Amino acid sequence: MEVITRVISPEEEGSTVRHILRAKLHFSSHAISRLTRAENGILVNGAHARTTYILHTGDILAVESGDHRPPKVEVIPGDWPLPVVWEDGHLLVVDKPAGMTAHASNFVPGTPTVAGALAFQRGGDFVFHSVSRLDKGTTGLMVVAKSGYVHDLLRRAHHTGRFFREYRAVCMGCPEPKCGTINAPIGRDESSVIARMVRPDGQEAVSHYEVLSEKNGMAFLKLIPQTGRTHQLRVHMASIGHPLAGDWLYGKEDVDLIPRPALHSYRLRMVHPVTGEVLDLTAPIPEDMQKLL
Repeated sequence: MEVITRVISPEEEGSTVRHILRAKLHFSSHAISRLTRAENGILVNGAHARTTYILHTGDILAVESGDHRPPKVEVIPGDWPLPVVWEDGHLLVVDKPAGMTAHASNFVPGTPTVAGALAFQRGGDFVFHSVSRLDKGTTGLMVVAKSGYVHDLLRRAHHTGRFFREYRAVCMGCPEPKCGTINAPIGRDESSVIARMVRPDGQEAVSHYEVLSEKNGMAFLKLIPQTGRTHQLRVHMASIGHPLAGDWLYGKEDVDLIPRPALHSYRLRMVHPVTGEVLDLTAPIPEDMQKLL
């Protein structure tokens, strides 16, 4: 289990452990409560400490970042290919293939899952926290946190300069202008269990697009979501008359063209929430999208 350490600075002299955990390390109240129940959850200079302990300059505070209880839902391991493109003790980044969901689905039992693939690779007790969840048909980079603590830090960084995502897509037709912003609120489509739609009372949703090339009546796009609504990029492109190729929900299903929405999580640039390292990763465009153009 990974340990977060902090040397108390002169400015932090006299602070309590709880204050440092909340204000400096950004642990939630729930996480702090779990730490107090763990045998070595909180240590100061190698000794067990309560959250009320008064810290002094030079003290070394060490806290466990891992989870202290099994996941609520049992994960069924599965021998499904799932490339890991980057990893350390706190998180990993996978290149998710099409046809795989983050977690098991009640709608389609037996579907390959990221959780199941990682449980097969790492053992059934591997703790799984999906940070940048992708739709079943969407391919590409997806972040997985190894603890609730790191998951919470990354969730707060979403859609800021500390967590940037860029997608590639193929849409039907070619948008005009060839570079623009779609600012249209998204809410539930009340006629469907899963679909979303642009509606005035929906949540704020902003996407940026740029046409990179066009051929065969389709356009290859760079898409950047400024917000993170469910199906946002798919809904937004359909709303301007250019649904993604193969998008059976918001466009036209054509399995001979491509059997899924042509959307790929291409680039991830993020600041590691614990180490401060800048990660800048890309995943190659999958073959089924390359064939379209």
